[in-house]
Amino acid sequence: MAKLWPVEEAERIIKNLSPDTKTVVFQTGFGPSGLPHIGTFGEVSRTTFVRKAFNRLSSIPTRLISFCDDMDGLRKVPLNIPNQDETAKHLGKPLVKIPDPYGCCESFAHHMENKLKVFLDSFGFDYDFKSSAEQYASGTFNQGLKNALADAEKIRNIMIPTMQKENRESWSPFMPICAACGKNLTTRVTGYFPEKDEIEYSCDTTVSGAVTGCGHKARTTVLNGAVKLGWKADWALRWYAFGVHYEMYGKDLIESYAVSKKIVSVLGGRAPEHYFFELFLDEAGAKISKSVGKGLTVDTWMDYAPLESLEYFMFQNPRKAKKFHFDVIPKTVDEYLQFLRGYYKQDEASKSDNPLTYIHDDLDSKKIFDSDITYSLINNLVSALGTQDSSIVMDYICNYDPAALDYAEFISNLIQRSIAYYRDNILPNKKYKTPDAVEKKLLGSLADKIKAEPGNDAEILQSHVFDVAKENEIAPKDFFLLIYEVLFGQTIGPKVGSFIKLIGKDEFIKRLSEKLS
Repeated sequence: MAKLWPVEEAERIIKNLSPDTKTVVFQTGFGPSGLPHIGTFGEVSRTTFVRKAFNRLSSIPTRLISFCDDMDGLRKVPLNIPNQDETAKHLGKPLVKIPDPYGCCESFAHHMENKLKVFLDSFGFDYDFKSSAEQYASGTFNQGLKNALADAEKIRNIMIPTMQKENRESWSPFMPICAACGKNLTTRVTGYFPEKDEIEYSCDTTVSGAVTGCGHKARTTVLNGAVKLGWKADWALRWYAFGVHYEMYGKDLIESYAVSKKIVSVLGGRAPEHYFFELFLDEAGAKISKSVGKGLTVDTWMDYAPLESLEYFMFQNPRKAKKFHFDVIPKTVDEYLQFLRGYYKQDEASKSDNPLTYIHDDLDSKKIFDSDITYSLINNLVSALGTQDSSIVMDYICNYDPAALDYAEFISNLIQRSIAYYRDNILPNKKYKTPDAVEKKLLGSLADKIKAEPGNDAEILQSHVFDVAKENEIAPKDFFLLIYEVLFGQTIGPKVGSFIKLIGKDEFIKRLSEKLS
């Protein structure tokens, strides 16, 4: 049996560790020009899965760095922030030097960083937050900056072939902050003085067609926050300074990783083990943008389903592009519940093959769920009953599976979320079919067979649907569609036999009769 991907990644990290490794460092990155979003959650959760797998295999301590690139210059004003005109006055400056458009924090970057911390803390992630501005200013990056200055031409030779011709001549790994206007996107390095840890620059370039330099010329140290490195060199600088052993990144950064890997060797370090993942898509198959802010979000998922089910969604093959929209929730939750039921039947060795081992932290302390109830079954019950009273739904659930009482808190939570899902995503789209005379006869035949059935076995009850279809020479799928449209107002629905068992034969016949009258 193939090993789970986090286990394979952890084994690869262990295989390539040097014998004197004291702590294994994992890293994730965040750009504070926008709010944390599904991509942020995906990167941190997936890295955490690998970290947990590593901790099961090795006693070497680990840490996860969440790095925020708040020294990045702002190229354009995000569409979803207030006070856009005021923010536009500061284009070209590092985010940490731009006033907070929301008016509550020290800077634009600090506002977004606080949002990130609240976001990560709310999910219980264990991480060390690192601000780019603080790391540059404190001197953490100084040795790497000295090395970059000493070998600036080598770094240029790595970068130049990857750039458009018009950008090659003026490119430098260093982006000094102009002492006059505070911008770092409009400065151009004109001289290198490695013996003094200094560079010379001119603030005279134009970026994004609108952000222009002030014309100031000066000489500055490269140490203690006076400059930052450009993106690919900056990524390499973090690996060098923090001794990063493992980092994940989106598919769109594959080429960047290859370049940064070469640059970090110039600095005197080595690139971390790495893993790229596919991007998230919306329902139409387009890449999800953090600046648009529409569709399914982490918060809305948690309105409809447990957090751990979202983590399970992230756990599934990261190399496969995923559509992140409302319709994936029921299937994902059902699969999550299946693994949860299975966990308590596995021995310690086989638990390493269960994804929930790397999602939950405390499954062994208390059995939280072991029932045949599924999220889809609850959804179908809520939809059929047309109720938003969780106690009514719980009564039906316990009648279907008395063991559900042992996990009342967990199942009650599922019911409440299912009701929210029904209210927001199913109810607005219901379209009940009014059966014609022929269809009424078909449904009446089904009601008669269910009424005459002495038992309550779901498979036998299900077989009566096929019997009616066969007797009337119609395709079973067409008969199921008729049942769903008449009873549920939907084109899809539950396994009919299981649903009849769930609500009881009498209730099913009653509801069907109401639709036929």
